[in-house]
Order: sequence, then C-alpha cells, then structure tokens
Amino acid sequence: MKKLNLAQLFVLNTYWIGLSFMWNAIHPILLPAVLLNYVPDAKKNTYLGLLTFVGLIIAMIVQPVSGALSDGWKSRFGRRRPLAVIGTLFDFVFLSILAWAGGLTWLFIGYVGLQFSSNIAHGPMQGLLPDRVPQEQLGVASSLKTFMDMLSLILASLLAGRLLDPVTRDPTPIMLVVMGLLAVAAAITIFGVREEPSLVRAEPVEAGEGGFLDQFRINFRENPAYWWLIAERLLFLIGIYGVQTFAQYYLQDVMRVPDPPKATGDLLAALSVTLVLFVLAGGWLTDKYGAKPVLAAGTFISGAGMFLMVFAADMRGLLILGSLFGGGIGLFLTSNWALANSLAPEKEAGKYLGFTNLATAGSAAIARLEGPALDGLNAAWPGAWIGYKGLFIFGALCIFLSVFLLQKINLKGQGE
Repeated sequence: MKKLNLAQLFVLNTYWIGLSFMWNAIHPILLPAVLLNYVPDAKKNTYLGLLTFVGLIIAMIVQPVSGALSDGWKSRFGRRRPLAVIGTLFDFVFLSILAWAGGLTWLFIGYVGLQFSSNIAHGPMQGLLPDRVPQEQLGVASSLKTFMDMLSLILASLLAGRLLDPVTRDPTPIMLVVMGLLAVAAAITIFGVREEPSLVRAEPVEAGEGGFLDQFRINFRENPAYWWLIAERLLFLIGIYGVQTFAQYYLQDVMRVPDPPKATGDLLAALSVTLVLFVLAGGWLTDKYGAKPVLAAGTFISGAGMFLMVFAADMRGLLILGSLFGGGIGLFLTSNWALANSLAPEKEAGKYLGFTNLATAGSAAIARLEGPALDGLNAAWPGAWIGYKGLFIFGALCIFLSVFLLQKINLKGQGE
C-alpha cells in the first residue's frame, strides 16, 4: 500500500470535523440546555440520562452493522462512501427536527433519528482509514483523526456555548452552523477520497462463504486481542462520558456559574487544548514505542486528573485539573485507535472498527444511567452534592481499572 502525504491524510479525515462538531455541540451543551425547557429541574439528570441512553443503544447497534455492510458493498464508487452519503443526507433531516420542531416528543424523535442516520455513515467512514493507510502510518493517521475530533470539540465548545441564549435556549443558530460545517466536511472527504470500484469480488468465493449473513459473522476466538481492546476502551470511556454528560448541571448546581452552557463550553475548550497537544505527541510516540506503553501512560494521567477534580473549589482549579485530565485522554485516544486499526482484519475493517462503537456508544449509554443515581444522591443530602462527587470518584475508578484489561491484550504475532 502506497504511503500518503499530509494533504491526503487530511482529506481522508476531514469528515470527522463535521461529525465531531455536531455531537460535541449537541451532547454536552445543546441537549442539556434545551431539555430544561421541557422537564423539571429536580429530574434533569434523569431525563438527560435516559434520553441519551436510548439514542446511544441505537448507535451501538447501527454502527457495526453499517460497517459490516460496507465491507461487502458493491458499487462503482467503492464500498465505503455510498452508505456514508445516505447517512449524512438523513442527518440534515433530523437536525432540522431538533432545531425547529419543539417539544419533548420531537426532541426525542430528532435525537434518536440522528443517532440512527449518523451511525449509518460513521461505520463505513471508519473503514476508509485502514483501507487507504499503510501499517507504518497508522499512528500518525490516527493522531490526525483524533486531532480533527478535538479541534472540532474546541470549536463546538466555544461556539455552541455562545450561540445558545441561556434564557430562551433557542437551538436554531448553532444548528445552522452544525449543518453547514457537516456539509462542507462531508463533501471534502466523500469527493476527495478515491476508492476502487467494488463491483467485482476481488477473490473467488470459497464453499460456504459469500452469503449476505456471512458479512455479520464473528469469530471471537480468532482475534482475542481485539476484544480485550474493546473491553479496555469500554471501561475507560465509562469514566469519561459520565463527567462529560452531566458537566453542565454540575457547573450550574455546584459552581453556581451565571451562564452554564457558556461555562461548559469554555471548560471543554480549555481541556481540549492539552488534549490536542497530547494527541499530536501520541501519534509519534505510538509509532516509535508501540501503542500499549502510550495507552498505559494516558490511562494513569487521565485517572489522576479526574480524581483530583473532586477537590476543585472554583472554576480556576477545575480548569487546571481538567487540563491534566485532557492530556491523558489525548494519549489514550490516539494510541487506542491506532491499535484498533492494526488489529482489525483488513478485509473486514468496516465491521471490526464498527465494533469499537460497542465500547464508545456502549460506555456512553452506561454512563447515562448515572443520571437517576445523581438526582437521588443529591436529593438525599441537599446542598452536599454527593452525587456529583461520586461521579468523579466512580469515573476515576473505571479509568484505573481499565489498566488491568490492557494487560490482557497480547500483541505477539501482531507486529508489536
């Protein structure tokens, strides 16, 4: 496979700018704020947790199925891009419902529908990286993908918090920005990446192979290192997503900030600055020293940062400790994604990388179930905010425990 230059790697990963901007505007900032228009304040964590739980379960199912379908997709335009186009077009339908329909029922329909359509595109798009990038460039390519994600996180955090009025909570301005950026980013990757036509099967079909259902078959014993990686990613991200999901309500209740959406955006942006720096360093370190040492370092740094955030007394302390937390996440995300790409079978990359969403969306879904517990603990000890303190402690514990699963990933025979 021919090495790619920086411009080609950029075009390959540009789609993630639009996708990441969309979800980083919706999940931590827009959805928690808009939901307050329709639900009682004392139950806000519960409603937010259960709403996003349903959507993420859908994402967890759809993404690997879509990725598997793309592995065997027959088209003159290649196997990845057709489904990506279909999913992205439907994204605009559900984003419009979120922006303009109004009411809790329509908020549910728009959000759940967006999870469905977005993940139809997400699964195949992940398969483009191992399809196009040689093994020796996976670390750099993965760091660039994560950099795109984090750049979008910074942009979404700063823009969404400022475009969303804290009084009316009208989502229209930020939704227009989301749709515009998604359209541009998708166009760059979809039209800029060239895939070979997949009309003809590259190899002869062996007996018992080639049926539609064969695309979804999995041999769990064949690649145990990959499934340990999925489990390790799941446990680590449970800790991350719990804090990200309920951050806006924590800043509102505990830190008493005057504009919670804006403060949430500023906090995420500050956290992402160190995250981006460590993402870029993580790609180089992964290619030089291997993924597992970088994964271990990122795990310990982020776990320590999250645990110390329990003791933050003001926004300044929260920003400092959040920066440490973000640096660890940056190392983790780059090395984990590079390892996933190297372990995924080449001919089934779409399916296997889609299974990373069992960890990504699965951990996010599990973290959302912390919402009722938060409301219950906060109500049991009014003013002490025990629920939020428990959120940080539980998250740090999950991150530290993921190290034990990392030791199960045996890379003998995998080129490392």
